[in-house]
Amino acid sequence: MTTLLTLHPGQVDLASLRRIHQGGLTLALDEGVRSGMQAAQDAVQRIVDHDDVVYGINTGFGKLASTRIDHDHLAELQRNLVLSHSVGTGEPLAAEVVRLVIATKAVSLARGHSGVRPALVDALLALFNAGVTPLIPAKGSVGASGDLAPLAHLACVLIGEGQARLLDGRVVGGAQAMRSIGLEPFVLGPKEGLALLNGTQVSTALALAGLFGAERVFASALMSGALSLEAIQGSIKPFDARIHAARGQPGQIAVAAAVRTLLEGSDIIPSHADCGRVQDPYSIRCIPQVMGACLDNLTHAARVLVTEANAASDNPLVFCDTGEVISGGNFHAEPVAFAADIIALAVAEIGAIAERRIALLLDSGLSGLPPFLVRDGGLNSGFMIAQVTAAALASENKSLAHPASVDSLPTSANQEDHVSMATFAARRLGEMVNNTAVVIGIEAMAAAQGIELKRTETTPRSSAVIEAEIARIRCQVAFVERDRYLAPDIEAMRQWALAAELPAPLLTLLPSHIA
Repeated sequence: MTTLLTLHPGQVDLASLRRIHQGGLTLALDEGVRSGMQAAQDAVQRIVDHDDVVYGINTGFGKLASTRIDHDHLAELQRNLVLSHSVGTGEPLAAEVVRLVIATKAVSLARGHSGVRPALVDALLALFNAGVTPLIPAKGSVGASGDLAPLAHLACVLIGEGQARLLDGRVVGGAQAMRSIGLEPFVLGPKEGLALLNGTQVSTALALAGLFGAERVFASALMSGALSLEAIQGSIKPFDARIHAARGQPGQIAVAAAVRTLLEGSDIIPSHADCGRVQDPYSIRCIPQVMGACLDNLTHAARVLVTEANAASDNPLVFCDTGEVISGGNFHAEPVAFAADIIALAVAEIGAIAERRIALLLDSGLSGLPPFLVRDGGLNSGFMIAQVTAAALASENKSLAHPASVDSLPTSANQEDHVSMATFAARRLGEMVNNTAVVIGIEAMAAAQGIELKRTETTPRSSAVIEAEIARIRCQVAFVERDRYLAPDIEAMRQWALAAELPAPLLTLLPSHIA
């Protein structure tokens, strides 16, 4: 059984996009938008019938826009466009990303500015609902003139070319994939191939997937940071609401409130009120400032991506109120590139500050814990090299975080002379999220170890929330009594970081995109 989600083009919210990414849905289109789609398609047909010359309908493309195409070759023109642009390379995009691509392409076309038949949108949704996933190579788009190559591989399936994976896992040709949903391959009409290829749906889908991953590592990093604070018996004073209200940054205020909630009821905090430590290192003391800034960036990126997921981003666009078909540049994915770069900065910083807390936990001079968090040090190395792994991944993320949006290479004989590189900007987020998840998982495992190294029958306990999280961590990995093969533990904790959920009371403290 699956849940039905009705798409209202122009109004699809982030929660719906997240559900599409997760799967288990059947999609339907708001019936009220069909008349607008049909009106736009009728406008295109009138241009063809009147033999008016309009870019993308009866002309060549890009640098060949001045070449007029005879009426008898218009179907061939659209088919050739799809085939010639199917030049992607690399591994296929993940199924959850392709789900977002299909859904957002359907939403974009259904806005009524693309001039395509409603049947094309129906076919996209039929593929989605049948669990048929077109094989879309990950590489080959510069994020301008649309995600041309990857979207061409999607369009190929609609015309009976290319490949797709069926729900049972079999990879079949495009024609068989279409017949598996009860449809014959399409013969594309005027502008339909161009409308399918233009648009930012692949870069947007990849960026949304990166955002959803960033949300998860953000949430797990709040938990691992609170665990580390308790392990070193740090001070709660830097999380005082008055400090953050005095600055006024919304993310900072929310993060400080979240950490206070996580630690509410802890007996560890008052037990070391007079420990003599004046200030904790920045990686503990400045959690609200750093993580709050990350949260603000994720919130901004979410707004941009929701807008883009609802956008009519192909070219030219049909405006039925005047009958005009106007060429522009909505296919340029600069907003997506910037949003992806912002997410990358946040993901890198979440991992960077977590790695510094791991180093703090292992340094007995700062943490007050046994060196490298293990008894009988020397014979045992404990978490020494786990921190090296965290450092390697945090450093790798620094390189990956370099803004992709500042790069550009001209294409199409300099007709397309400035491009966004949004698709790579978004695609690298998946790797960065995984890197950061490993770092956070190591931190949580190390912090739980630190808390338990000090634990006796009379030792004060942490908050109910933190104690419950330690118990969940122990369901994943055992206490490190002596050196053992740690790679499986690190993988288990990576999965913990990607699946971590904040306790329900915290969700009300955070922007709706996290909830």
